[in-house]
Amino acid sequence: MSETRKTDAVRLHRELDEIWHTPRGLQRLAAVNHTILGRRFIIAAFVFFSIGGILSMLIRAQLATPNTAFVGPEVYNQIFTMHGTVMMFLFAIPMFEGFAIYLLPKLLGARDLAFPRLTALGFYCYIFGGSILIVAMLAGVAPDSGWFMYTPLSSSTYTPGINADVWLLGITFVEISAIAAAVEITVTILKMRAPGMSLDRMPIFAWYLLVTAGMMLIGFPPLILGSILLELERAFDLPFFDPTRGGDSLLWQHLFWLFGHPEVYIIFLPAAGAVSTIIPVFARRELMGYRAVIVAIVAVAFLSFGLWVHHMFTVGIPHLALAFFSAASALVAIPTAVQIFAWLATLAHGRPRFDVPMLYIFGFLFVFVLGGLTGVMLAMVPFNWQVHDSYFVVAHLHYVLVGGFVFPMLAAAYYWLPHVTGRLTMHKISVPAFWLIFVGFNMTFFMMHLTGLRGMPRRVHTYPSGVGWDWLNLLSSIGGFILTMGFALILVDIILQFRFGKPYRRNPWGARTLEWAQPNPPPSYNFASLPLVDRRADTLDPHAIGNDLAAGKGYLGFARNGWQETLGVDMTTGRPDQTIVLPNRTFLPLYTAIAIGLFVLCLLFKFYWLSLVPLAVTLVLCLAWTNVTGLRHDHGELDIGNGISVPPHYEADGPPSWWGMVFLLACNGTLYASLIFAVFFLWLVAPGWPPAELVETGLILPLMTVIAVVGAALLSRMAVAANAGGGGALPLLLCAAGAHVVTVGLLLYLINTALPEPTSHAYAATAFVTLAYTAIHSALGIVFALYGAWRIMNGFVSARRSLDLRIGKLWHDYTALTGVAGIALILVMPLIVAIQGGGQ
Repeated sequence: MSETRKTDAVRLHRELDEIWHTPRGLQRLAAVNHTILGRRFIIAAFVFFSIGGILSMLIRAQLATPNTAFVGPEVYNQIFTMHGTVMMFLFAIPMFEGFAIYLLPKLLGARDLAFPRLTALGFYCYIFGGSILIVAMLAGVAPDSGWFMYTPLSSSTYTPGINADVWLLGITFVEISAIAAAVEITVTILKMRAPGMSLDRMPIFAWYLLVTAGMMLIGFPPLILGSILLELERAFDLPFFDPTRGGDSLLWQHLFWLFGHPEVYIIFLPAAGAVSTIIPVFARRELMGYRAVIVAIVAVAFLSFGLWVHHMFTVGIPHLALAFFSAASALVAIPTAVQIFAWLATLAHGRPRFDVPMLYIFGFLFVFVLGGLTGVMLAMVPFNWQVHDSYFVVAHLHYVLVGGFVFPMLAAAYYWLPHVTGRLTMHKISVPAFWLIFVGFNMTFFMMHLTGLRGMPRRVHTYPSGVGWDWLNLLSSIGGFILTMGFALILVDIILQFRFGKPYRRNPWGARTLEWAQPNPPPSYNFASLPLVDRRADTLDPHAIGNDLAAGKGYLGFARNGWQETLGVDMTTGRPDQTIVLPNRTFLPLYTAIAIGLFVLCLLFKFYWLSLVPLAVTLVLCLAWTNVTGLRHDHGELDIGNGISVPPHYEADGPPSWWGMVFLLACNGTLYASLIFAVFFLWLVAPGWPPAELVETGLILPLMTVIAVVGAALLSRMAVAANAGGGGALPLLLCAAGAHVVTVGLLLYLINTALPEPTSHAYAATAFVTLAYTAIHSALGIVFALYGAWRIMNGFVSARRSLDLRIGKLWHDYTALTGVAGIALILVMPLIVAIQGGGQ
């Protein structure tokens, strides 16, 4: 080991490159390196942005003049639905994911993300899911019910065919990528920072990304649940949204906007993080109010989940709820203003210098503040009633989302593009590109405020002349084409920068964050050795740090056992507590994404029994991921340099994979909570309650089911304890698997014998889904228990190496908790329905 540390820097870099390098050719499809995958996400998101932009030009061509016959209403409905879908789901979130995936390890002083293969799987799911939507559009069967898919318009009665199914299944496929990224980002920030980087030393961008990832884990499950329920209704006639059978179309709106409004801030916060990173660099001053900004970020995240109903002010909700959600909608402006004033104060107290990124920052401040002002206007119920579903709302939406995301992302692109290319931009093109975008954007969307105030409804494919909308729409369309020319110039500018940009060595902006301590373009392993951070990580000296790290003077300044090593730290203090061994490149994420894609296509084309084949293949491939993970003998403490030794993550208390399961189950729990919300919402609001036929289970079978599912969790806990004591875990795990088998059998029996026909009433449908949820989780519990037994028999588990068993225990505990809650709800449902019926 000591001889390894003494090797020269050239040899160190060569050894690390051999371990971390991804070869070209077909091997590129097996890449799991975050630098490669981050660039792929960004490029793919830009391609989808271009598609969305072309669709917007078709919309503006249609609306440029009254009574236009450019496209008919059917085609127009597909165009505007796909425009919103592409921009919201295939551009904004994936673009943020791409920046996060590329930058996070570099900002945090790590060599890669926590779960490289999960990132690769997320990328392929994103590409395949987005491709389903685009191919459907080219085939003329794109979704046409609006990007919000309101029921009953999107139900099979009013939207037959596969148009709506394309949206529901394609978007759910894409959401796999979003959830994967959220888990990846959260665990990476909390566990894989540089030694010494405590939470209060993190760069501000990492705080923004951490809060955003947490919001994704909570905000995305309601949409996923809504999509599943609506697809079940369309495919199997389960009446969750059918008011004639105890459903309610407003349930879809609640589930959608429980996702949809936090989504606005999920899009905005990473962009604001880029602004908070860039402004101090060009102001040559530390960010003012660092802690106040962090509090504001958390406040925005918290408040964003209490605003969803302000999209539903006109549906007939109680006046008290109107007042509450109106106040909450106005209140969110306060933490947003804190961030804006922190940026302005940083500029005011600094010595600003101007470059292309700052042009887009000022464009962002102008546009976003205007969008915020109209947002406060829309939060006021009387005004909202007047302009609801008008083009005023369209204008506000674009001022907030384009102003709050696209302008900052363009600033970020020009700021970090030299990091990717190792070259500087061509100013002769980038400056006029900005002005075309700024002028074109305001010309396009400011006019929409006026058309909305004059009464023009949104989502119409044409309009009559002589009502005062003609010239405003024409100006909007002209502005849209000017805006498009600006984006075309940016594309040209980026291509020229890659080819002809002026080369530079390191840190052209004089930034003070760790990503600029690397050579540019960065190597596959990021840092030859990992830094010690003894101050806030956006006040460092990248030049001095970079030279020391390149010489191997930091942590892990050596290659060992051919491992891809990086460090894990205590979440709060940043003290190193484990060395993390990451998996190397593999085709398994690609194969798994293909299997999931085939499963989705089988569902899309109604081949339900055939879909079990790719589903089984997906499960087998996921198990195959584990062949290269784990250790067959205990290693104990490993030297990481500078006199410190820590265990490998397989022997540590809180490794990334354990925390990954924790956050994944938190996301899953949010989906389950959304299901419970749906049940109670229908009880309280939907027509046709109580139903004529109630669930009749008795007490014996539910009690036996509870005993079985809780018993599986207890047996898993006993197995972990027995393993820690030196043995005896294998039979306990086999018994846990058997308990899950009993649970699944009892649940299937209850579903088939005790429930009314699920298609008869929403009451029976919700009971069916609740029991099916537990059955699915218990079936996976069998897999977890048997997998743990297999790992024991193959020598991957010891008293020190119990990670596989502890992850399984989390799953068994969660299944028991939700199973007991679901069965209790089934037992209580007849009682509550009877009470409700008696009260009526």
